[in-house]
Amino acid sequence: MQVFSRPLRLLNFAQLFRQCTLDSQWQLRAFAAASSQMEAIKSLRESTSAPILDVKKALVEASWNVEEAYKALRKKGIAAASKKASRHAAEGLIGIAASDNAAAIVEVNSETDFATKTEQFRSMVQAVASAALALEATGSARIDSGTLASSSTAQGSELADVIADCAGSVRENIQLRRAHRLVCPSGIIASYLHASSSPGLGKMGALVAITDSKGALEKEKAAKAKELAASIAMHIVATRPLCLDRKTIPTEALEAEKRVLTEQAERSGKPANIIERMVAGRLHKFYEESCLLDQRYVKDDVKKIHEVLKEASKEMGADLHIQDFVRFQCGEGLEKEQKSFADDVAQALQQTG
Repeated sequence: MQVFSRPLRLLNFAQLFRQCTLDSQWQLRAFAAASSQMEAIKSLRESTSAPILDVKKALVEASWNVEEAYKALRKKGIAAASKKASRHAAEGLIGIAASDNAAAIVEVNSETDFATKTEQFRSMVQAVASAALALEATGSARIDSGTLASSSTAQGSELADVIADCAGSVRENIQLRRAHRLVCPSGIIASYLHASSSPGLGKMGALVAITDSKGALEKEKAAKAKELAASIAMHIVATRPLCLDRKTIPTEALEAEKRVLTEQAERSGKPANIIERMVAGRLHKFYEESCLLDQRYVKDDVKKIHEVLKEASKEMGADLHIQDFVRFQCGEGLEKEQKSFADDVAQALQQTG
């Protein structure tokens, strides 16, 4: 027995060495696999903004194939967005994108203000505004929401898919409500956004196009005209004009105002000719409130907007005119749901799930 005792011990040592080597290799492979899985989770989480548990589940079901997991999450997001489409959405953001002689303004709604603070929602609204700017249009034109949704982003994705992805990520109903584009080839366009916390985004916004009847605005004149237009855009956001001038007042709005003023005047019991003059006088106030050119300038209420334009034209040696304008206010005309603080907190916790 003593003769074979040493070789036996050597054999056991060799087996032990091989086992340790195999264990080490297995541990290294396991560590490498775990690291690879963590990288996959991180990558998919960043590209989809989906909750981490959903990301891991999708990867496991796809055998850790990131591309297949991405497709599965995307389908899930679109399905979730479809289910949420009937829910009330009156919050959101206004987005503006502009080039040298064109600009677009859009409104995208969400259910809560929490969603508007996420980077994905903000990036999506900026993408919507950029896509609206890229669409073909002549002059001032409202853009059909369906047409805009079917257009492509700068990265080549269909806008409807980008919106659906965002809806799935923030777990809210997201709606592209409206869009408008101004084009002014020989003039300038300026914009203003109120309550803006990111470039090109805010809660209220306006675009203004200004032209010079004497010719194209260039260099120094263009710079001064743009500065003036930006101030007028701010004025528009503050005063909410209904139209540019008396010629462009919607007939329905004018007739409705006349009926109200006539009924008020008739209650005075005065003769018809006096009532007619009373209505005419009160209509003057309506024009001052509703027509941009008749409004008093918020920066200097001694002057009206048409007087401000005339004064600037004289200083610049130009003949400035407002070609068109558009104003958007987020949620305007939409009734907001009344929620308690507890409801808002619950919604926020759900979004961070």
